[in-house]
Amino acid sequence: MPMWMPELISHAAQHDGFYWLILVVFIAGVVRGFSGFGTAMVFIPFASQFMDPVSVLVALTVMDIFGPIPNLPRAWRDGEPSSVARLGFATLVALPAGIYFLLAVPAEIFRYAVSILAIVVPLSLLAGLRYRGQITPKLLYVGGAIAGITGGAVGLPGPPIIMLFAASTKAVSCIRANIMMYLFVFDVFLLFWFAMKGHLDALPITLGLLFLVPSVAGNILGAKIFDPAREKLYRGIAYAVIFTAALTSLPLWD
Repeated sequence: MPMWMPELISHAAQHDGFYWLILVVFIAGVVRGFSGFGTAMVFIPFASQFMDPVSVLVALTVMDIFGPIPNLPRAWRDGEPSSVARLGFATLVALPAGIYFLLAVPAEIFRYAVSILAIVVPLSLLAGLRYRGQITPKLLYVGGAIAGITGGAVGLPGPPIIMLFAASTKAVSCIRANIMMYLFVFDVFLLFWFAMKGHLDALPITLGLLFLVPSVAGNILGAKIFDPAREKLYRGIAYAVIFTAALTSLPLWD
């Protein structure tokens, strides 16, 4: 291990809110493990209280790109890789527009945008607001493009995809798998763009690596307790956790 690594790890461990962040990462991992989504909507509103927007997304991406890996083989079997490929292509095209917004707005605006979006999505789904038509290839491209913009701007690619699939007649396990695979693909794209723009600083990368263990542990636990027969219960728990994290992280409470 290079001599500077222990110093960097020690510095990261002394970061404001570090141990609270570890706990939130684990909770976010559990939510994603049993629902297929939720990591960003739980982590970003909370973490943005302690880190600047770009650092939050770098740490999240480094953590999140590894966390779901234990569940990806099952997701590949249960899901529809061709649908995820269409979503991913459109996301890759639209992502730069979202990243431009991320780099242009003040941190406080970012925090409000993240928290409000994470509040609106669970409430909208609970109210029954979702797409109810046939999911066509064209619609997948549109959904992927919207997700690329929201993902690049505030790190939340999931809401458009969740609302797209939420009313689908597909099996719960298939929907969960598609969302999980898509979010993994998005993380790969976002990490690539951050590297291209020189935003992969050592501290958020180190934080992301330190968050990896609780994230993977949470994902494994969440997947282990997932039961398709209790899908509504797990969905309700996921919405409640997301809503609470977003509401308590609004800048007006500072």
